[in-house]
Amino acid sequence: MNARDMNGGTRSYREQTNFVSETRDYIVSAIGGVGDVGKATVDAVSGMLAHSIKGTRLVGSELLGLVVDTITGAVRAVSDVGGEVGGAAKSIMVGALKGTQQVGKVGAETVSTSAAAVVKGAFDVGGSVAEAAKGAVEGAIEAARDLGMSAEEAASAAGSGAIQAAGEISSRALEQVQTVMTKTISGVKVVLKEPFRPGSRNVDRARPRG
Repeated sequence: MNARDMNGGTRSYREQTNFVSETRDYIVSAIGGVGDVGKATVDAVSGMLAHSIKGTRLVGSELLGLVVDTITGAVRAVSDVGGEVGGAAKSIMVGALKGTQQVGKVGAETVSTSAAAVVKGAFDVGGSVAEAAKGAVEGAIEAARDLGMSAEEAASAAGSGAIQAAGEISSRALEQVQTVMTKTISGVKVVLKEPFRPGSRNVDRARPRG
């Protein structure tokens, strides 16, 4: 795995692009023709990510970059096999968080960054950003206990990332994701305090409310 050779230095654009392609090819092979695509996606994404991080000294933004690249490759894999990215978003999110957790503690920033990557990945392949955002939050909630977070904390972090990504895509995408985030997701009510502007970096975190 080329990602194993990364020794903590800044990855080049070519390394990044190659890794996304490797991830896509690996996950296409893993989920193609299997009965339980959801479980296969979780296992493939978590395994790929954990394997790629082990033996490296990636930390901070570079580690998050590897997580983003893995999610991007996974989204493309689902699209390539004819799957619905929105429907697979939960499995991709769970896999990414579990894979990262195997080799280090996952905090709110990782959850938020992962959710943003799911939403942007869905947009890039023509999938539904709203369904991807919902799936990302569902995945964060499902993985919350293993991460040592409450469901509300995980939902808040994922919702924040999804909103940020949608705002950077377009005002229409932002509106669609906002609508999803104001509804109960897996029993957690994520409430957005105020409107968000496309491209704005000053994004308030979605606050869970019982």
